[in-house]
Amino acid sequence: MSTTTITKSAAADQAAPAPAKARRRGGRGLAGTLTSHGLLVLASLIALFPIVWLVFLSLGPDKDDYLHPGRIWSTMTLDNYSFVLQETNFFDWLKSTLIVSLGTTVIGVMIAATTGYAVSRMRFPGYKKFMWVLLCTQMFPIAVLIVPMYQILSELRLIDTYLGLILVYCSTAVPYCAWLLKGYFDTIPFEIDEAGRVDGLSPFGTFFRLILPLARPGLAVAAFYSFITAFGEVAFATTFLLDDEKYTFAVGLQSFVSEHDAQRNLMAATAVLIAIPVSAFFYLVQKNLVTGLTAGGTKG
Repeated sequence: MSTTTITKSAAADQAAPAPAKARRRGGRGLAGTLTSHGLLVLASLIALFPIVWLVFLSLGPDKDDYLHPGRIWSTMTLDNYSFVLQETNFFDWLKSTLIVSLGTTVIGVMIAATTGYAVSRMRFPGYKKFMWVLLCTQMFPIAVLIVPMYQILSELRLIDTYLGLILVYCSTAVPYCAWLLKGYFDTIPFEIDEAGRVDGLSPFGTFFRLILPLARPGLAVAAFYSFITAFGEVAFATTFLLDDEKYTFAVGLQSFVSEHDAQRNLMAATAVLIAIPVSAFFYLVQKNLVTGLTAGGTKG
């Protein structure tokens, strides 16, 4: 090969453009990244706007400030919060709400966990139909259930009692939580139960000492659902609670609405204060919440 040929070949190699860098599979360009981030920012603003607006209205001194929000900037005050905390039964509402919500959470999750575990592990006659019966109980609207429930609670002398309201809320929370936990228990290998029996544990011992610790994410979701169900419900609480001091937050909030008027500034301040216990409870369970929401979807 001649020197001229080698020189031309080297020059051709230098003139050839470098191959473009291959984009990684699943990678996005600059436009895709900016679009996705823009959509996320927009979604965040939409989600946060009602909360910010509620806090903003709670700082207005007049009940009609929501019609002229611009003038709140120059008249911001915390008097609404002072009035709610000092002049209303806010702390009685707080006590009643926590009793009912935590009672519903503890009793409801305990019943739902044992039910879901029994259906997941035991093959007794009619176990499939039993779960469908639980599901069918969720088909009836509250308006249909209030009258028979009121009659039952009256005969049991549970009207205007915390226990009566807790039992009513459990009738709503337990069916859903039982289905949720049944799906979660299905993902726990059956070999763990067999290992517990080999070690001499009873079925209850296996359930409480081995299965429940592994089902913590599912229990967190069930607890959060039960707590929220009892915390924000209005119709049952309004019907079955008669004493003002036993009102829950959802019922107490209605005291700011009269026949011809509504004190929206006080309602907004109360709503902000009501959100604090829910936020605290969410913070306690949020570590296991996402895992529990997705774990029962498939069996593996």
